[in-house]
Amino acid sequence: MPTVSVKRDLLFQALGRTYTDEEFDELCFEFGLELDEITSEKEIISREQGDSKASGASEVILYKIDVPANRYDLLCLEGLVRGLQVFRNKIEAPRYRRVSPASGELQRLVITKETEAVRPHAVAAVLRNITFTQDRYDSFIELQEKLHQNICRKRSLVAIGTHDLDTISGPFTYTAKPPGDICFKPLNQTKEYTATQLMSLYKTDSHLRHYLHIIEDKPVYPIIYDSNGIVLSMPPIINGDHSKISLKTKNVFIECTATDLTKAKIVLDMMVTMFSGYCSQPFTVEEAEVVYPDGRSCTYPELAYRKEQLSSDFINRKVGISESTDRIAQLLTRMCLRSQPTGACDNIEVEIPPTRPDVIHACDIMEDAAMAYGFNNITRTTPRAYTIANQFPLNKLTELLRQDLAAAGFTEALNFALCSQEDIADKLGKKISETRAVHISNPKTAEFQVARTTLLPGLLKTVAANRKMPLPMKLFEISDVVLKDETKDVGVRNSRRLCAIYYNKSPGFEVIHGLLDRTMQLLEVKPGQGDGYHIQASDDCTFFPGRCAEIIVHGKSVGRLGVLHPDVINRFELTMPCSALEIDIEPFLGHTAENLLTHDVPVQEVAKHKLPTQDESPLASTKTVFGDMSTPAGLKFLNDFLADKSYLEGFVASQADTAVFDAIPSTPSPTLCHALRWYNHIKSFQRDRACLPLAKSQYVHPANPPTQANANNVDDDDIDLFGSDDEEESAEAARIKEQRLAEYAAKKAKKPALIAKSSILLDVKPWDDETDMAKLEECVRSIGMDGLLWGQSKLVPVGYGIRKLQIGCVVEDDKVGTDQLEEAITAFEEYVQSVDVAAFNKI
Repeated sequence: MPTVSVKRDLLFQALGRTYTDEEFDELCFEFGLELDEITSEKEIISREQGDSKASGASEVILYKIDVPANRYDLLCLEGLVRGLQVFRNKIEAPRYRRVSPASGELQRLVITKETEAVRPHAVAAVLRNITFTQDRYDSFIELQEKLHQNICRKRSLVAIGTHDLDTISGPFTYTAKPPGDICFKPLNQTKEYTATQLMSLYKTDSHLRHYLHIIEDKPVYPIIYDSNGIVLSMPPIINGDHSKISLKTKNVFIECTATDLTKAKIVLDMMVTMFSGYCSQPFTVEEAEVVYPDGRSCTYPELAYRKEQLSSDFINRKVGISESTDRIAQLLTRMCLRSQPTGACDNIEVEIPPTRPDVIHACDIMEDAAMAYGFNNITRTTPRAYTIANQFPLNKLTELLRQDLAAAGFTEALNFALCSQEDIADKLGKKISETRAVHISNPKTAEFQVARTTLLPGLLKTVAANRKMPLPMKLFEISDVVLKDETKDVGVRNSRRLCAIYYNKSPGFEVIHGLLDRTMQLLEVKPGQGDGYHIQASDDCTFFPGRCAEIIVHGKSVGRLGVLHPDVINRFELTMPCSALEIDIEPFLGHTAENLLTHDVPVQEVAKHKLPTQDESPLASTKTVFGDMSTPAGLKFLNDFLADKSYLEGFVASQADTAVFDAIPSTPSPTLCHALRWYNHIKSFQRDRACLPLAKSQYVHPANPPTQANANNVDDDDIDLFGSDDEEESAEAARIKEQRLAEYAAKKAKKPALIAKSSILLDVKPWDDETDMAKLEECVRSIGMDGLLWGQSKLVPVGYGIRKLQIGCVVEDDKVGTDQLEEAITAFEEYVQSVDVAAFNKI
């Protein structure tokens, strides 16, 4: 969630009253926000850089407020105050208007076809006769930065340019040129630079260097000129110094260039609506014309209002309240959504302003109504629908296999789902184009470039990180890989795989083959061709020639096993032979993994007792298998039985439910919550009760007493659904049981406890390229804890001359945690900026 920092006193002045910290925290909560921190600029600098750096910093109290990521209208003081004032019924939501210039001539932005290669879209508008103060100016600049980081996705989708209109003259031209042909004086610089020189200049700039990659590889760079050839900006990098705005600026020309036109419109609307209140005509925006290469022209900003209709019943049902149509319209109006009843049934007409692009569905409107009503004011109730969850079949199979593979002597490893291209391609002797890998568009590190297409590299890297462990090493992993699949809506699918490796002085192919046989035995697949499984010779560049086999199950290939190629082993920095097995386990479910379990769960308690057969006619009676339904004891038994069930039998209502329902003389009390929930649910089936499925067992006893013959066969205890069939243990049996338990406990106590260990790879990042990395490593290795053993380390280039320390260690899980390590390392504030866990493997 984005965090907005506002000066407390300035905020209270705009709100028209003073709050205590607790009162403002409560107001934020009611409005759907969170007061994250109360601090000051001095405190922030002191915490991050030390007390010496904080001397002279401002001590003005700052409120840091967490804002929902889709509420762009709350990212500045102006929008935040406006929203809170409307919420408190202090003001009405303003109406934003688009007006024509007094001269009658629109400012024009002409787009040329050259921009199609880089950023093809642009929008523009003018804030006329605006009055800036220092606080307003700072908020104006900060909103641009917040939007750049949020909806603009760090300027990759949209870049905002603001200019003093009185220093430039239209019409403006938005085009693209080779970097060598662009020359201008950028913002806050003293001389002119070419675009090529600027890209080199800003590579060391802590702020702008993060945006250079957007266009630096393009043959042409976007550029905006005025009618006199003066450069306004080179989006998305920097504005020109000539047109920079200041406190004296009265007319602001705003342009947004983009790769996404919809996002550009939203960003422009946010900029002009938030600050149009400071214009001489509040909440008015002067329109501008944008001419496209094909001759089309559009006028911006759109400032579009739209209307939606929904019923108050929909909101009441979804939120769990019972309010009138007029009351709900008032609640929505408090959230800047002007609303009024239409007069037709319970429909409400809701007007969506241009400041609320987050409202795209009726559920968004319902959420605002719930927020205005107050989440704490919603009565907590038991859900009317009651369901019992079942484990996903694929996960259930995975859990069963995990236990048995561990019992076979293999240790489970858990690895990252992302890896480098080299791991799944070059190191395995394959081409990346043949792997069907899903690529990450903006990977942060070389280790996480693609989603893994095989589990094998992760296990090999785990072995490489634990080479000092005793041999043999037997590891397995059951997890998902990600593959491209054009038949899926998203173009990819997950596939659950099982992978195991055996690493020793000898290849141990027979061990892996034996594990395959054991796995097939667990999956109830018999050896043999046709309906069974078999292996056949296969060629795969990952495996040693002639030592690779394809696994065929029911006539289809599900995986491979064999001895890895020596080149593959060397690329993972290993020295011993290794055998591997990898199979897809989804085909063994018998149906697609996306199907749900639909079989009925048997009522175990009913099956244990001899109940009357289905053929006997169920007569209306208060006597059931649960006891007398007219007594508290009988209802108590029924309530306990229904604690984890929706119905008496299976997953749907049946005649068994209606029979017991009829036996209950009145509605159960609220204290019997499960029985009451079931009673109300079955009551809703009264019209269609004749259509319900027949009961599998009889729950209501006949009114007539059983015959003597039946009495001999059916004991009173047999009809107690919750009774026990076991006889009480004799004193001798109890003594023998206690003796055996004591012997087992003594024997178990003599066994040495298994110490759980983990191999951790840490990335320790310095402050800058001047940090003494040798001293940094010395500080890290000086940390000593019981159960901590430091391993090898290396310096890894990050960029711009900065290197991070990558150091490994082995820890005992019960004694040392990653949080402890991170806290101990970051204590060296002079050298360490941050610590990340690069890899974590159980050993």
